[in-house]
Amino acid sequence: MGKTVQVFYEGRVQGVGFRYSARRVAAGFDLAGYVRNLPDGRVELVASGDEEEVDGFLQAVRESELAGHIGGEAAAEIVKPPGLRGFEIRF
Repeated sequence: MGKTVQVFYEGRVQGVGFRYSARRVAAGFDLAGYVRNLPDGRVELVASGDEEEVDGFLQAVRESELAGHIGGEAAAEIVKPPGLRGFEIRF
């Protein structure tokens, strides 16, 4: 069954390679989505795929070198945005 999640990360998550590291972690999973910086200093990540893949990806992000930069995280399931393919960095 498919799952799409939107996650907002807080902390020292901009200017530390967060988006590039998230894209690298995503390469190990069968999912689509994106990651982008927000003007308020947070990072938004959207991931869509099989529930197991999405959950595994989010756990891998938490356990990666990014963990030390994440001060908080808020996640919610959302409707999959149209045209979502691959995992990309959005600017």
